Amino acid sequence: MPLVLNEDQAQLKDAAHAFIQDKSPIAEFRRLRDSNDADGFDRGLWKEMAALGWAGILIPEEFGGSGFGYTGLGVVLEEAGRTLLASPLISTALIGASAVMLGGTEVQKKEILSAIASGSRIMALALEEGPRHAPYDIAVKAEKTADGFTLNGAKTFVLDGHVADQLIVAARTSGNPGAREGITLFLVESKLSGVKITRTHMADSRNAANVEFSNVKLPASSLLGTIDQGADILDPVLDRARICLGAEMLGGVREAFERTIEYLKTRQQFGVLIGSFQALKHRAAEMFCEIELSVSAVLDGLMAIDENRNDVPQMASLVKARLNDTYFLVSNEALQMHGGIGMTDEFDIGLFMKRARVAQASFGDSPFHRSRYASLEGY
Repeated sequence: MPLVLNEDQAQLKDAAHAFIQDKSPIAEFRRLRDSNDADGFDRGLWKEMAALGWAGILIPEEFGGSGFGYTGLGVVLEEAGRTLLASPLISTALIGASAVMLGGTEVQKKEILSAIASGSRIMALALEEGPRHAPYDIAVKAEKTADGFTLNGAKTFVLDGHVADQLIVAARTSGNPGAREGITLFLVESKLSGVKITRTHMADSRNAANVEFSNVKLPASSLLGTIDQGADILDPVLDRARICLGAEMLGGVREAFERTIEYLKTRQQFGVLIGSFQALKHRAAEMFCEIELSVSAVLDGLMAIDENRNDVPQMASLVKARLNDTYFLVSNEALQMHGGIGMTDEFDIGLFMKRARVAQASFGDSPFHRSRYASLEGY
């Protein structure tokens, strides 16, 4: 099967490029950062994105979405990565919608998915509890009561946590941390008594939060999926997040590379364009090859989700490991090739390096995914 976009996907990519470049250039990202904006993203712009159908791009038409698929969302995220667009696309349109579609009851789907598609609800996955990605190391406890559950514990690195209306919380209902069995997912309103959310400031100036749960009372209706079997939802949701985050990272990679090539064509040293230096040509050629391989990996990963292929878990780890490495390489090389000016905040290229470092750690770094890929392949 050829790894190319179809006509509809190509048109969406072009439309997304034009909209994002116009409405949210890197100058807008800087404005949000420098003003220490309370939300960390533009709610008005998010409403516009929802009106374009992006918030409901994965959601079936019966719930107010377009059902355009993960490849469609991927091309939008790639364009978002080019300008470092801060939005709830990943936390809500991707992770929140995917989790509810996979594990929600009909009542939950009707209520939540329609709210996501309209842009009126922001969601966040509260999963991590340590400094590294470890999806089964869940110690937050949910104890069954006569009329529901009581939640206790703490989460860290919750993307969009401080602006979320509703959290998807991975809690342990049986077993010990590290065990795949015994994890249960819950829908938790962020304003419930006992929920404490503290915003954190990441290196890339994107939204994240720490969340504490102290005797939080949850009704039985808050259960998402089956008790003790939350990993059956969590695993495919995380794989979809890894591949789609890879698409966003690809946008940042391409933008950083293109800006660097343009700089090599215009910057002179000792009266000579530095792009004529053979050593820099070799380094640029290496980046180009790595980017082309990454393009193919991301598109194949997105298509694997849409086609419901059996190798989605392998593709998720392949895509994430490759984009981690490619973004690391390109952001480092871009900064070095720009020389001293690349280190200054006035120049945009350093912003891509900061985004690369946080994205690399999100949903698993390269060692995590190489080990996971080997395990999935039976090694």
